[in-house]
Amino acid sequence: MSNDTNQANPNGHGSFERRDVGIAGVLYFLLGLAVLGFVASLVVTGLFHYLDKRTEAQQTPVSPLVTNAPKDTRHLPPEYNGNYQQYLQKNFPSPQLEIDERTELNKDRLREEQTLSTYGWVDENAGVLRIPIDRAMDLIAQRGLPVRAGAAAAEAPVTSKTKGNIK
Repeated sequence: MSNDTNQANPNGHGSFERRDVGIAGVLYFLLGLAVLGFVASLVVTGLFHYLDKRTEAQQTPVSPLVTNAPKDTRHLPPEYNGNYQQYLQKNFPSPQLEIDERTELNKDRLREEQTLSTYGWVDENAGVLRIPIDRAMDLIAQRGLPVRAGAAAAEAPVTSKTKGNIK
């Protein structure tokens, strides 16, 4: 028995495939793939329309008191020109969905900061004002916290109470 390899080609070169792949088979495969893709898109479109009609049939009827009920709320009507905020304010009651959470949160924070850091009326008829937090903390540090009359006798007396105008 010998360990020598026997080459099929006597010239020493490796062998190769003697016939090529038929182009007709590749073209038939691609054509079949395109036809199946087209048929699948038709089936999916038909299924979507069937389910859409079925969902519309199962919807509860709109109250007869509603006069301007839109048929389809998935698309903005042309009179709004893509202004989603205006469309929501006119057609939907509160509370409404948030459009841009970050912007709305920033607006709320700025409004709160403005309220907490400025002077203003809380109730003008009753004569109730609000003062900035920094000023309120200074006044509390200056005057001390209020205590009840019964608790004041049991505890040590407050060292100083300032009477006068609020500055």
